[in-house]
Amino acid sequence: MRLHDSLEYRARTNGDEILVSIGAHRLTAAETDRAANRIAHAFLASGLEEGERVAVLAKNCIELLVLYYAASKVGVVLVPLNYRLTPPEWKYILLDAGVRTIVAEPEFAAQLDSLDDGPALFDDRVLTTGEMPGWTSWGDWTSGQSEARPDRSPSTDSVLYQMYTSGTTGRPKGAVLSQSAVCSNIIQEIPVFAIQPGDRVLLSAPLFHSAGAILSFSAIAMGGSVIIQREFDAEAVVEAMSSQSIAVTLLVPAMIQFCLAVPGARERNFDGLRRIAYGASPISRSVLKDAMEVFGCEFAQGYGLTETTSLATALLPADHARALASEPDLLLSCGRAAMGTEVRVVNEKGREVPRGEAGEILVRGPQMFREYWNLPAATEEALRDGWLHTGDGGVMDEEGFLYLKDRIKDMIISGGENIYPREVEEVLFQHDAIADVAVVGIPHEHWGETVMAVVVPTTGCELDENEVIEFCRSRLAGYKRPRSVDIVDEIPRNTSGKVLKRELRERYLHSSGREPGPSHV
Repeated sequence: MRLHDSLEYRARTNGDEILVSIGAHRLTAAETDRAANRIAHAFLASGLEEGERVAVLAKNCIELLVLYYAASKVGVVLVPLNYRLTPPEWKYILLDAGVRTIVAEPEFAAQLDSLDDGPALFDDRVLTTGEMPGWTSWGDWTSGQSEARPDRSPSTDSVLYQMYTSGTTGRPKGAVLSQSAVCSNIIQEIPVFAIQPGDRVLLSAPLFHSAGAILSFSAIAMGGSVIIQREFDAEAVVEAMSSQSIAVTLLVPAMIQFCLAVPGARERNFDGLRRIAYGASPISRSVLKDAMEVFGCEFAQGYGLTETTSLATALLPADHARALASEPDLLLSCGRAAMGTEVRVVNEKGREVPRGEAGEILVRGPQMFREYWNLPAATEEALRDGWLHTGDGGVMDEEGFLYLKDRIKDMIISGGENIYPREVEEVLFQHDAIADVAVVGIPHEHWGETVMAVVVPTTGCELDENEVIEFCRSRLAGYKRPRSVDIVDEIPRNTSGKVLKRELRERYLHSSGREPGPSHV
């Protein structure tokens, strides 16, 4: 199956149903399919061949979602750009991907124009709305194009999109995802999202990211409608979940915390909300329990990477119920392997470790990416013997539940002892006055590294370094306890909610051997 097959099916069978909306702008299934056909024909009119790259730079909008389906219909490879990056970062991706056509919102178009310091970067420039010199308006681009299905018919092995990794450890890499990988992952998401025909699915996660894209694709494939928000706003999300008949949504843990902090959120009625899926970064047990009480719905967690399309493992609602009933530590797990997926934990020699021992997480399944674009050595390193080497540390128990430990590169080695920051973070999350925390290793002349905690106080609460260290005294072994603490306003994260630990390590690189002092971000 190919991505656009589900859209065409919805258009044939329930064409008058509202499929996607943002504010008052709504499209039925039939209208969405016709719009995708017009764009697909515009691609063909531009001379784009199958496999050529088209970039899009926009916040969440209907045009961005429809572009995925239009590209699918003719085999053009969509390259969604993170709008929060800087223009030089966009240029790196655009040149790396060899983009011929760029589609952008007006607020980003002028910045893209500034990148042309040599030969023109693009053959064609298209604006989603409005008009600008040197750019083709959306209306002119699609006007007069056929609303019929294009003759070109890409195979299930063709490339669907090229999504760039977040680059938390270096230059972003273009993960190449095929039609079959994406469609496999949509099926694997069924137990996680549990979208039913007629469900209204709220999208506030970015469509340029794997999780937001897969949520939208799943909603359309499973019979739901996509309610788009331009970008995440906690008050708008709480309002939508309580008053717009939202049945399913996806939030990363940081978003959940912001929603819980919205004034009056705890007094609202969320009876229509059936499920919140979460993932992208670990969540503390206390925050999860609080969210389950406030929103009163089912929760499901997914763990995965851009390289696994989105999902690799899942902690389902039944697992959450079991955890609340008698096994609270199960809430620390990211679940068991998704359908058709194998997960192993191995040592540095690639040998599977006994259950309960830590190692690197390996994943194999139909949702694997094909390659890193233009990076054969990195591809070979990541995909060895058919297994994706994730770079994430983890432990698997006897039942197959996976527990993330951290990126292997984030592990702290102090005096020869391995320390997983996640273990220290989980302890600190138990402190009532701590809203967010990140733990990193900083250089030490005697021990190699020591543990540093960067914490964000709960609103209205005060913290000091000694209090945080003392809290850990009876809860962690001596070598695992933080030796220094910085109290900050915010912890840096990328757009998928992952803590930018490389940035934190660089920030505190020269603070070893002395108190770090305030460093509010």
